[in-house]
Amino acid sequence: MKNREKIIGKVRYVFTLLCLCAILYFTYQIYQKNNFDKFVKCESNLYTSEFIRDSDIKFSNKRSYKISSEEYNDAMFYKTVKLEKNQPYKVSCMIRTENITSKENKSGIGAQISIEGSTERSIAITGTSDWKKIELIFNSKDREEVNIGFRLGGYLGNAKGSAWFSDFKLEEGTDSSNNNEWNFACFIFKTTDVTIGDKQSKLNVTNSDIKDIKDTLQRFSSACNTLSKGKMTAKYTIYEIEEPLTKLSYDDKFAYYVSPEDVEAQIKDIISNNEYDHIFAVIRLRRR
Repeated sequence: MKNREKIIGKVRYVFTLLCLCAILYFTYQIYQKNNFDKFVKCESNLYTSEFIRDSDIKFSNKRSYKISSEEYNDAMFYKTVKLEKNQPYKVSCMIRTENITSKENKSGIGAQISIEGSTERSIAITGTSDWKKIELIFNSKDREEVNIGFRLGGYLGNAKGSAWFSDFKLEEGTDSSNNNEWNFACFIFKTTDVTIGDKQSKLNVTNSDIKDIKDTLQRFSSACNTLSKGKMTAKYTIYEIEEPLTKLSYDDKFAYYVSPEDVEAQIKDIISNNEYDHIFAVIRLRRR
């Protein structure tokens, strides 16, 4: 009888120990899934998006940060970082997307890096894509801290779908005044086909226009080298965009103009695969 009681006691002990281990394991898994490592969750429409740490889909050994929105929303993880005033910074991360669409059908909405409370952002990724690197370059100006967000949505509107973020990196740059080599990209939109007021306006950049643009950039490059006495080099690449520009932004003060959102869809793949200090977008806005 005593031996039987001892065996039952041992079985109960082992069973209890196994239960405790299972509870600890699942508790740890829940903790890992919801451990955002000082990142804050926020969303425009509360309780619409799901925020998790994903162990199944990840770029490196660490769990990725996943935002999923079945309904249109503006959601992000953000972290407050300390900065030095008037310094350039670069934020980068790896990003993967699945079925991301924007409600407003505008560029600038999707999976992106952004500065919370401002219009500063990286390119916005939509659709479905494998892991790729995106970057945001900004200047701190008079700020000593900012909230860096990894976002599904945007200040221009809402998005839905899923985005995974991984391998975050913040780098302090150097003052551009110390940089003696500048890289320029010039995008010539050969056709502008937009609605202005209630009228459709279609304008084309001519071959003569393109020649003038190329001559101007050549003179600009030579002038930079001459005026700086060889201390500054301006390199440039010209891209002729065949796809028509179909929208312009409007401001009561400046009227119609080209904003980054108007051209992002046509140039973001080129920008993603190259490093440029400055970008020019050239279009025709009126007839001769």
